[in-house]
Amino acid sequence: MTDKPLLVLWIDNADPYREALAEAGLADRVEVAVVPMAEPMPADLAARVSALVAWRSPPGALAAMPRLRWLQAMSAGVEMWLGRPDLRDDLVLTAARGVHRVSMPENILAALFHLTKPIVAAALDQRDSRWTRRVSVPLAGKTLGILGIGTIGAELARKAAALEIRVIGTRRSGVAVPGVDEVFTPDRTDHVLAAADFVLLLLPSTPDTRDFMNAGRLSAMRPDAYLLNFGRGDAVVDADLVAAVRDGTIAGAVLDVFRQEPLPAEHPFWTTPGISVWPHVGGLHPYRDALVAELLAENLRRFLAGETLSQSVDRVAGY
Repeated sequence: MTDKPLLVLWIDNADPYREALAEAGLADRVEVAVVPMAEPMPADLAARVSALVAWRSPPGALAAMPRLRWLQAMSAGVEMWLGRPDLRDDLVLTAARGVHRVSMPENILAALFHLTKPIVAAALDQRDSRWTRRVSVPLAGKTLGILGIGTIGAELARKAAALEIRVIGTRRSGVAVPGVDEVFTPDRTDHVLAAADFVLLLLPSTPDTRDFMNAGRLSAMRPDAYLLNFGRGDAVVDADLVAAVRDGTIAGAVLDVFRQEPLPAEHPFWTTPGISVWPHVGGLHPYRDALVAELLAENLRRFLAGETLSQSVDRVAGY
């Protein structure tokens, strides 16, 4: 035991985080303890921990950490932490926003190519040694509507411009975003839905966004338009989406996130023609831990200096 603040890494792969702290010259300024995710927090650590890095924790676990002042979440979405009775008002919660800035836009672009290019069909043709010439639909001139423009949406818009894709979308503030042709406040969502060839959900999980894409909003889309969800699974009413694709209200969907993960084998998303299931691959990449570790190191520097932490969560807004 030392008089240094205790940082607990309640994660399985702690090496990138230890390395980031060492590179930032912070390793000697804190006591670091590692607890595997599947194990409970030891009582002696819970009593002393000042800063915690974790994916999640059992209900009530934070109540046993009286000295905890800062909780660094491992993901951009923090709905698993918000609303918990043991998340004290004086406890600073920070999200891992920004770590998907490169990987997520690339995977969303892959989804757009998946919808417009005969990539899958060509692979199936090759499997059967079948020569079939197919028509590829250009992305140039299409309109991408992003609901929930943030860091990922802004980076996606920058990349989409090179493909001559027009980008419109919504953000809570309504403030303009470089590379986005038109930015609207959420009350103009129906305008975006009616104008877009592709509607992309990058919404966080909040009371205002849960069940957001219901039958009514799906019917506001064009019948030749596609829905893409790379935000949170609970933004979509599953049954309404299945019905909308089956009856031709919209052309189809690419889904990367789901209400229940893994997606149950009996779920109709698997078997509905026009719906593509991507098993939450949008933000995954080999360097994710290294990027979160960089964020942790910077926030730890600020924490020790008494400065405002980066990516602090607005609990009212939910992100």
